[in-house]
Amino acid sequence: MSLRPIAASRLEPEMRLRLWEGVLEKFFFWVWISVAAILFSGIYMMAQIGRPPAYVSLMFVIGIIMMAIFAHVFFAPFKRLRNAVAENDWQKGSAALSQIRTLVGINLILGFVTIAAGSLGRIMG
Repeated sequence: MSLRPIAASRLEPEMRLRLWEGVLEKFFFWVWISVAAILFSGIYMMAQIGRPPAYVSLMFVIGIIMMAIFAHVFFAPFKRLRNAVAENDWQKGSAALSQIRTLVGINLILGFVTIAAGSLGRIMG
């Protein structure tokens, strides 16, 4: 929302892709830590309540899907981005970055659905 528009308008492809590779490398480190914390705390909380309500189970399933999408992003398109930058192949790098953006967008939408499920699930009982 902030970095992408400026990078796209002011940086040449090679600088832009090198920037994104570095930013995503640091960001993904923290995502892995967050994924582990969310997964283990979620499983722990579900174990504490016994049989979870349907909305909690829905949140868990969506969370697992989001984690799988992130793992795919990390091990496939991000790997392709890193390889493209190392090989100075800006066309392949741009394609990989585009795929990363699409999948992160899907995860963002799934995150909003998860928040809605948690909020509405408590209201609807």
